[in-house]
Amino acid sequence: MSKITLSLAMVLALAAPVVLAQPEREQKMDGSLLQRHDLAYGFSHLDLDSVDGQRHYRLWIGKPNRPAPTAGYPVLWMLDGNAAIGALDAALLEKLAAGQAPLLVAVGYQTDQRIERSGRTYDYTPALPGQAEQRDPLTGLPSGGVDAFFDLLNQRMRPMVAKVAPIDPQRQTLWGHSYGGLAVLHALFTRPGDFSDYAAASPSLWWHDGAIVQEAQGLQQRLGNSRPRLLLMRGGDEPSNPRGPVRADSEQPARTLVADLAKVQGLQVRFERFEGLGHGPMLPASLHKVIEGMAR
Repeated sequence: MSKITLSLAMVLALAAPVVLAQPEREQKMDGSLLQRHDLAYGFSHLDLDSVDGQRHYRLWIGKPNRPAPTAGYPVLWMLDGNAAIGALDAALLEKLAAGQAPLLVAVGYQTDQRIERSGRTYDYTPALPGQAEQRDPLTGLPSGGVDAFFDLLNQRMRPMVAKVAPIDPQRQTLWGHSYGGLAVLHALFTRPGDFSDYAAASPSLWWHDGAIVQEAQGLQQRLGNSRPRLLLMRGGDEPSNPRGPVRADSEQPARTLVADLAKVQGLQVRFERFEGLGHGPMLPASLHKVIEGMAR
């Protein structure tokens, strides 16, 4: 077992939840921003289905009201797109348009729900080797479809988006929160050349006793010529697992992972702590952090 796997696995084993939390009460998506026509960005959407026809996606594409750079627009891919759209506001888009002015792609689902639980549970979690039935420990829903999801993103979503506006393949940022953060780490560990920047907010490191950490093995070799950047963000009032208390060592799994990944040559790693924020508020706060970085 590698040093990365051993050190963090021990921390996660001690932090394993005894009782699993129940999903949050469903909320409706806030799509009011999409109805406005006075923004620095114009929004359109594209629909597509998963290969197996079980999940139905909607991509909200925000295009800045300024010409594309010669190399194409940088792109900010936002998982949990229904919730991400609700986290945007006019002032934030104005700042973003004055900076790097990336193309915004909110990868969501064809639903009026803010969070589509069954879809994201399957799409954002890795398959566990040796398990005939892949089930999420938190909800019991089917899991393990993250590779099929990223294959769909690369093979169908990217070409569809590129028909809407020219994109710069060298400047692609992937952001995700919670299970979305888990998916961001999976993408970094298994396909580090797909994006230039990976922003994992409150990633579910506890999931299946730290299964995501195993995937970091061999990352040095998989980097090849890629030089990705990872921003890992966490709220100061978050527990280390869905039902555990907030303790002094609650963020130790995240800090341990960052310290271990910092040893990987060619990978730039940064940790950001959001003082006083719990798990839910970290979704908009972390997205704003990424956007403000691109607004410079």
